[in-house]
Amino acid sequence: MSINYAKYFDENGDVREEVLEKNRWLKFLTETTHIYVNTERLESVEKVSTKDTILYVMRMLDVLDEILKEDSKAKFLLSEVLKWSEVSKGGNPKERRKWMKSGYPLDIHNIASAQIYADEAGLSAKLSVIGTADLPAGTKELNDEYTERFGGDAEFFMLTTVVLIKTHGLIGQCIRGEISVSHNRELCDLVKKKPFLDMLNESGMDAKQFFMILNECIIHGVSDEIWSKVQNEVSALVGRVLEGDCTEYTPIYRLEKLCPREIRIYEEDAAYFENEIFPKYELWYFTPALSDFGMKEIRNIFTSVTEKIEESKEQVLHINLKPLADNLYYDYEGKKHINVYKKRIIEKYLKDPSTQNVTPEIRIKNKTAFVNYTFTPVCEKLIDFCVEAERSGLLTFEKSIIVLYDMFGFRRDAFDRLNNEDSYLNTMNSVHTSSKYAVIDYAVGNVIVDVGSGGGVLLDRLESRLPGKQIIGTDISTNVIDILNAKKRQEGHQWNVVIHNFVESPFSQKADSIIFSSILHEIYSYTEGENGRFDIKNVNVALKNAFDSLNLGGRILIRDGIKTDSDEICKLRFKTREGLDFFDNYCKDFEGLKDIPEEKRVLDRNEKELLVTGNVNFLREFMFTYTWGKQSYAHEVQEQFGYYTLKDYVAYLESIGATIVEARELLEGGYVRNLSKWIEFYDEIGQERKYPDSNCIIVAEKSK
Repeated sequence: MSINYAKYFDENGDVREEVLEKNRWLKFLTETTHIYVNTERLESVEKVSTKDTILYVMRMLDVLDEILKEDSKAKFLLSEVLKWSEVSKGGNPKERRKWMKSGYPLDIHNIASAQIYADEAGLSAKLSVIGTADLPAGTKELNDEYTERFGGDAEFFMLTTVVLIKTHGLIGQCIRGEISVSHNRELCDLVKKKPFLDMLNESGMDAKQFFMILNECIIHGVSDEIWSKVQNEVSALVGRVLEGDCTEYTPIYRLEKLCPREIRIYEEDAAYFENEIFPKYELWYFTPALSDFGMKEIRNIFTSVTEKIEESKEQVLHINLKPLADNLYYDYEGKKHINVYKKRIIEKYLKDPSTQNVTPEIRIKNKTAFVNYTFTPVCEKLIDFCVEAERSGLLTFEKSIIVLYDMFGFRRDAFDRLNNEDSYLNTMNSVHTSSKYAVIDYAVGNVIVDVGSGGGVLLDRLESRLPGKQIIGTDISTNVIDILNAKKRQEGHQWNVVIHNFVESPFSQKADSIIFSSILHEIYSYTEGENGRFDIKNVNVALKNAFDSLNLGGRILIRDGIKTDSDEICKLRFKTREGLDFFDNYCKDFEGLKDIPEEKRVLDRNEKELLVTGNVNFLREFMFTYTWGKQSYAHEVQEQFGYYTLKDYVAYLESIGATIVEARELLEGGYVRNLSKWIEFYDEIGQERKYPDSNCIIVAEKSK
């Protein structure tokens, strides 16, 4: 429990009555049913509550206490700003209705919170920029506190508090590209005022220190990581604003901040925002709402918004995308995740407005345009169905919803996994350990190609281990290539990625090393050949095309599943009933291992002992699917991990002219550690047996 939380709340999480009466800001934040949290801050959408805002305020106050240990006028002023900075997100229904009736833009929380503070301090009539509604005389306790601290300057510092609440967070928003630097001009005037400078001098700090502390509280309260990342930019911007320099960031810089996944910002896009958006509007919640869209879609969205604003003839100062951000996210596997189905439907509408499944909703109120998209009831039901189907992890659902995906234009290409794309890529990244990195040691030459780069972790390792080399990643999925390009931009990598399929053709340029790390079994499992899926000819074609793409002395590096060179009978005992049920589904759904007749796959099934007996290669395939669990089942059951024995591999590679440098089998320890929690493995007579080898490493060289 934080120091400030304990000051205001008891051990049961209830606000202390003795502090509530003297702290109106606390009353507004605790006595509310309103939930208003930036989706960007959330790890889980479903876990958000009315307490999130008050907890954020407590974190800001804790940061302030860590920076300024001793009491001072500056610390008091900063604490008041922080306490009142979020009040527009609170209030009971009656209070919120009153604020809205007064025209306060509650969703633009810095301005609205400043207006609410002015109400409470009895200052509204003095602030033409804020409004002159018929307001109460102010809270006596609030005025008394300022009088006690600042004497005859009490009113000046209450007016200063209004300015600081109104401008709080703007430095961060400028750095994010959301607003213009000129919105900070009031601070230029404030730091020239003698009472303010005297207060700083008495508190032992200068203006820059004061505003750096304020911004650290605001940003650090959100995230330690964010503050660490931006504090140098904050320092630079605060410094020049306080010197009166409000020169704007360039449009390209702002767009790069707003759209971090864009590979390149074009001049025409920068010109559009420079002329039509940036000079006219503040942008709220741009990144959480639009970071997953491309620039073309973003421009289409803003075009429809500005057209609506022009039609309304109303003054609009803010474009608020929070309704869209809230609409686009949901929890998947316990964490916040973009609803890719909604996103794809919106993308389709933006390409073709005649689409009937979605409608833009642009609502204008209190000088703010709120942006969202609404879906037809049928479309909402379809989205709900797809979400539940993906969570089930059952192959029957997977096959059914593919038809719906394509009917509604969800998928970008035949390899698009939609919401499972991120899950799949994260899984691929998490297992890129052990022998997956061992192949790097065998790489030669300057041009190194990673086939089927997935989440990009092997690209990163290649770049790190082999500086100065030309690292190229390939994939057959448009979606994966886009994700990798975004990763490259965000993390500053030098590798490149291209769409390519080695089953279709050799590579477009000669290479020195071509790496197939856990990708050939996918080629074998998913490529439709003359004989359907699970056709070894597709693997052979991919290897031959890769071999033809090599320079003399170049190498093919393979790390993948390996088939056992045996037909022995083994036994598998499950430690739970769920495991046997999983096995039964697998037997029905798995279509690989065509060379093992169905009647020879499973010879016996003992319900009572949760024991199955069968062919070692069939049990092996099941085991290495079972380890990925239910969520990955619908995809993993469609793959055959071991398709060649080590001898088969060597024989084929030598037949195309390759020289074998290395060829070995191994058992990855991760499989043993994970599977031993769920199964026991025996030979035919019931003796505990070592797991079959899971993987191979093969290095084949083009020596002539």
